Amino acid sequence: MSVVRSGGSRFLYDPFDAANARIETHEKVSQERWIALERRLDGIETMLERQERRIWLAVYGAATLFAGDRIYQMLSTVTT
Repeated sequence: MSVVRSGGSRFLYDPFDAANARIETHEKVSQERWIALERRLDGIETMLERQERRIWLAVYGAATLFAGDRIYQMLSTVTT
């Protein structure tokens, strides 16, 4: 017995491959999750770079204060 195709959607006659559709969907979801993960990691990397700059600014500021205090002490002992 043969099926006569008299028009309409091809989905009415062609078999549906559920396993293949499930795999394709899983690959798309995995790809979107990977993109979201990369976006979050880029944001974290940017925040870490900012934090590193702030820490170095604090270190250089403390070193400058320490050096300035030592220079001030040396100058005050020379003048007295």
